[in-house]
Amino acid sequence: MKKPRERLIEVLLALSAGLTVLTTGGILWILALETGHFFGQVPLRAFLTDTQWTPLFAEKHFGIWPLVAGTLLTTAVAVALALPLGLTIAVYFTEYASGRFRRAVQPLLEILASVPTVVYGFFALTVVTPGLQALIPGLAGFSALSAGLVMGVMILPIISSLSQDALAAVPQRLREASYALGATRLQTAFRVLVPAAASGITVAVILAVSRAVGETMIVAIAAGQEPRLTANPLVPIETLTTYIVQVSSGDVAYGTLEYNTIFAAGSTLFVLTLLLNNLGYWFRRRHQQQHE
Repeated sequence: MKKPRERLIEVLLALSAGLTVLTTGGILWILALETGHFFGQVPLRAFLTDTQWTPLFAEKHFGIWPLVAGTLLTTAVAVALALPLGLTIAVYFTEYASGRFRRAVQPLLEILASVPTVVYGFFALTVVTPGLQALIPGLAGFSALSAGLVMGVMILPIISSLSQDALAAVPQRLREASYALGATRLQTAFRVLVPAAASGITVAVILAVSRAVGETMIVAIAAGQEPRLTANPLVPIETLTTYIVQVSSGDVAYGTLEYNTIFAAGSTLFVLTLLLNNLGYWFRRRHQQQHE
């Protein structure tokens, strides 16, 4: 016989879970409804094949690929910075640093994850961009490179923390076997431990990519508002989230085709992050290391 207190806790937990499901369902319903209104006026083929995105101009084009390209470009720059740094930090904390040093420095690294992204955005615009312009003549005032580098700093704690967990989960006997064969600590770290923890590290990277894809304020402030289908990080671009902010804070009338474009962009962003999350889940289940 369950006690009344236990029943109350179970009811509260069930209500919390149900509220989460209802909230998610409500978001999906509104997103699908408004996106349906958009595709009622714009053919899906034009949305997927056009290479221009100018819904607010006189000559309207509704090709989503310039926004997707800008989103993926800034994310690629961020991962190119955060992955090697985050993995190196994880290896150092796991295999080299003393417990005292790790306990002192780890919280400082975690602070990077709690800095408001609008602060990151202004830092990118006022510090990183002028610094890059001094190194790269002709660099525009807004660029995917500046925004991507600062996004890399933002997602650095995600990669380093989750990679540390993956490395720490590798059995000690693999380390001892490597040392017994004459391997150095560095060789053991990068030739034995990192491959053994590859599934966990890959999931960490995918989660960081999902976080970068959905980032708003950094790219809205530092990347520009010029949708273009390009792989050049030195030019201004526009991402999915930047466009949503641009239209939401503008003078576009509610219910118009131009207004409904933000739901089409939001649906694209939702599908993109959903695919990334499912990819991470599949990879973890498919390639998870089993050390028995």
